Amino acid sequence: MRRSVLFIALFLSPLMGYPQQNDSLKEPVIPVEKIELLKNINITFDMRMEFQAYTYRGGDNYYNGIQFQNGFTALGISGKLHERLNFKFRNRFNKNSDVQTLDRLGSNIELAYIDVKISPAFNILLGKMNAFYGGYEYEFSALDVLEYNDIYGNALAFVTGAGVTFQASNNHQFGLQVLNSRTMHYDDLYGDIVAENIQEPDWPVAVVGNWRGSFFDGKFQTIYSLSYSNEVKKRGTSFFTLGHKYQDRDLTLMYDFHYSYEDVDTKGILTGILGNRLAEDVLYIENWLRAEYRFSPKWKGLLTLMTSSAYGNVQTSRDHMRTSYGAIPTLYYSPFKNIDLRFYLAYIGRYYDYSPYAIEELGESSYNKNEVRVGFIAPLLLL
Repeated sequence: MRRSVLFIALFLSPLMGYPQQNDSLKEPVIPVEKIELLKNINITFDMRMEFQAYTYRGGDNYYNGIQFQNGFTALGISGKLHERLNFKFRNRFNKNSDVQTLDRLGSNIELAYIDVKISPAFNILLGKMNAFYGGYEYEFSALDVLEYNDIYGNALAFVTGAGVTFQASNNHQFGLQVLNSRTMHYDDLYGDIVAENIQEPDWPVAVVGNWRGSFFDGKFQTIYSLSYSNEVKKRGTSFFTLGHKYQDRDLTLMYDFHYSYEDVDTKGILTGILGNRLAEDVLYIENWLRAEYRFSPKWKGLLTLMTSSAYGNVQTSRDHMRTSYGAIPTLYYSPFKNIDLRFYLAYIGRYYDYSPYAIEELGESSYNKNEVRVGFIAPLLLL
């Protein structure tokens, strides 16, 4: 016992008896004068976890399943380093972390850019960011979307480049971006699925322009965009989208229209139908509608409806190949007043209807998916 007491006394005596200047760290890790900078730093930890039960029925196939799933888990850091300089970074943990061959970042690094205020009206963004595509479906983070429509469910949303925004007035903002059109070189992306007239361009580039409008004291808003991306040499994708939003005290209505003409299929839907070759001269047309209603401070309901039609150059120049339909009614419950924690119950119904040609000649079959989810959404502000 005496030996134990003596050992503890010898161990603690350097901590208690020696003056501060002999400590191994002469200065704190974060100097006192720098502590003020933390007031301008935000650290977020976003989570969505759910318990899901699903069924799949199509042709002679049928399967079902029950499981827990981490739908979205991400850590974000953003802040103001200077009155004219902001930054934003987000790492999504449930995405591929392999370094991409073109932009040299993993797909899990969704955001990594700086925002420089040139003047009260002009901002410049540099780094990996979300493209300025239009529509309100795209405005939602994947944290809040249980299932996207076909275009945004397969689109490459986060790419590296430069952008500028111009606040023309309180009600109108314009944006323009020049970005890489993909994160990987063509051979790494498509592998052996190639076409004879496909070549890697000197620069796979995308140019995106958008307009955000606000009318009637903000009750009616718009996000329109037009973009062209050069996926392969002398061939690309023209993407046009119109987004509309009406918001009253308890009711919010949103409607998007999307039109994407692609010389080379970038969404992969038509390529998946053909199977043995890369689809060309592809057209996707979509409609997306979402209605939200707040019954009380703790309860909110929403309904999402969507359709997506795919056309390809198979027999003629514009053959209809598939149409998908979706309905997602959801009920939210928020138990806390000052913390954005939402528990939800949702049904996700999707039906995929293939054309007679796709069924008879390409071996496809129409099918439907039904899913029930119970879970929570928690965008947590840690700092």
